[in-house]
Amino acid sequence: MTKNLLMNKKANLQSVLMLLLLLPVSICLAQVKNNAVAKSPRIVNIVNFIRDIEPRDSRITKDVLFQTVVNQIKLMKENHLGGTFLLQYDALIDKRYQDLLKTLPKDQFEIGGWWELPQPLIEKAGIKWRGKYAWDWHSDIGFSVGYTPAEREKIIDVYFADFKQIFGYYPKSIASWVIDAYSLNYMYDKYKITASANCKDQVGTDGFTLWGGYWNQAYYPSRVNAYMPAQHAGQQLPVPVFRMLGSDPIRQYADGRSVTTLEPVYSHAGGNEQWIKWFLQSFANDVSLGFNYTQAGQENSFTWDAMKKGLEWQMPIIASLRDEGKVRVETMAQSGEWFKKTYKVTPATTFTVSKDLGESNKKTVWYNSRFYRVNLLWNDGQLRLADLHLFNEKIPDKYLNNITTINQSFFYTLPLVDGFQWGKSGKPEGFRFMMNDGSHEVPVHGADPVFSNVDKSTARVSWPVGKGAFEIDMKEKSLIIKAKGQLSGDWFLDLYVAGNAKTAFREVTENSASYEFDGHTYKLAPKQGTIEKTDNGSLYRIRPQNRRIVLLLADL
Repeated sequence: MTKNLLMNKKANLQSVLMLLLLLPVSICLAQVKNNAVAKSPRIVNIVNFIRDIEPRDSRITKDVLFQTVVNQIKLMKENHLGGTFLLQYDALIDKRYQDLLKTLPKDQFEIGGWWELPQPLIEKAGIKWRGKYAWDWHSDIGFSVGYTPAEREKIIDVYFADFKQIFGYYPKSIASWVIDAYSLNYMYDKYKITASANCKDQVGTDGFTLWGGYWNQAYYPSRVNAYMPAQHAGQQLPVPVFRMLGSDPIRQYADGRSVTTLEPVYSHAGGNEQWIKWFLQSFANDVSLGFNYTQAGQENSFTWDAMKKGLEWQMPIIASLRDEGKVRVETMAQSGEWFKKTYKVTPATTFTVSKDLGESNKKTVWYNSRFYRVNLLWNDGQLRLADLHLFNEKIPDKYLNNITTINQSFFYTLPLVDGFQWGKSGKPEGFRFMMNDGSHEVPVHGADPVFSNVDKSTARVSWPVGKGAFEIDMKEKSLIIKAKGQLSGDWFLDLYVAGNAKTAFREVTENSASYEFDGHTYKLAPKQGTIEKTDNGSLYRIRPQNRRIVLLLADL
């Protein structure tokens, strides 16, 4: 017995000594983890916006809307999570919301503005109300794009004056599905807002089309176009615009008319436990250039019963990732202030997915800079360059000085490749990586890609193919594709579209592809590589020179 006790004491002493020896290692590992987050932070904004009117469903009363917000706050506090509440004007002037939100700790919660325009705001600005209901969600009535610039100034002045009278300060964050450049300029120049946000990329959903822009994270818009990133500091509005809703990097693009986002009311996405875990783990752990961003939360119009389950899954996961040092949970204003301190111009960023949901073997990378965006998509070992849009700060948005008179608003950039709109729903098209195997032209097959960052603005993909590899560098102003090692065969890129697709491509001339979109003409001319016509059903082909293709994507 005595011998056993001595052995146990000795074993315990050894365990203690081992723990002490390992402790510095643990501390170092924690520091490495936290340093990694600091270098490429993953930022979560929990944003809930509030309406006091819901005319589309008689069951959604003012009390239902109010209790939804009460429950959102309760759940966030239970998980020790702060966030942003954005008030539509009808909710701003409701004393119940004023009293509720004034109780929130200011170091954890932010109150800002949701820029949909209901009847009380419009009439107080001295403008005749044209809506069917006190809140009318149509683009030409409920949004700033439906009002003249002079009317927008009056509406903004009323909102900001009343907000300050109620809360004692002007709002720092203003967000909406769509905001025009004139309004954003006025809000910044007169009231010095810190941050804004607009809808995810989508085509036609609820009357809003935003397509081809800075795909995720945030950007500084052009002074003349709220959706278009500026290329130069002198032309930019210094208000970062964050992209809302937490888009699925694979399915939201492929199904651009549907909604596959972190919104908790969608049972296939933000209301699905498996999808939530996959999305947030990929967001937090996959390689990211610059920083990664997502917005959680939901407008109260959907009601607590519809969002409860999804939020109760999401909030603990977000809190856990925060506690692990993998994400930062901030208010929108805090993120806007950090962005402005960190970036003088719009940064280059990526959102990558190395492991898709369930049994799918798709992988993807979205790269954004202030000059262009590009999407690479792998499926069953094949690679497609599914999207490539150019940014031009000189192109004004349609509503800078004009209004929409229909229940639609449209914000675009310049497409070189538009896999969704030029393909089929669920099956994006684009540049296919092809190879001549000696007798046939066949798609290139490879192993899993490896994502990495080269420097602050360059993301790299290494794609093993046989005994060689493709190395793709996405740089701030260019895209470089190189064949490495013993990559056999004659390879090239063919731009395919669906048979009935209406594209911006016009013709191949003098080693360039000419485009025209929405009245603007532009060209793609490789710095290295050749463009040629084809007779295989593709629009055109890009061949490498000395095993390289170099595309300059700035100032075209």
